[in-house]
Amino acid sequence: MLLEKLQDEMKKALKSGEKERLSVIRMLISEIKKVQIDQKKELTDEEIIQILQRYAKQRKEAIQQYKKADREDLVEKEERELKIVQEFLPEPLSNEEIEKIVEEVIKETGASSMKDMGKVMKIIMEKVKGRAEGSVVSQIVRSKLS
Repeated sequence: MLLEKLQDEMKKALKSGEKERLSVIRMLISEIKKVQIDQKKELTDEEIIQILQRYAKQRKEAIQQYKKADREDLVEKEERELKIVQEFLPEPLSNEEIEKIVEEVIKETGASSMKDMGKVMKIIMEKVKGRAEGSVVSQIVRSKLS
């Protein structure tokens, strides 16, 4: 399980004295535990991946904000945190792989215009769950349907 892997990595970081890594992993475990308590159940790896993706997305947004504010010190810190989080996420799909999936789904559904975008997006997001950002998929679908 992913939670066990995070806990093992936390122990390794603690023993090796990697303070930043330890801090990030503790934060991730804390987020997972919070959701488990709120939902009163053990989370599946898929649900844990969603939590990690949400955390990674927050890091990316913070990086953008810090770049706008010209705070390179904070940008670097957020990028290091993001890199640690990404170690526990599944390998993201390349744009070429996403395009291939989009083309297959468009062919399967017979989609021909932007009216069909919702139907196509729903199917694609199920197929790429956790491995592609919705904004990237949406952009590719738009280009194929227009």
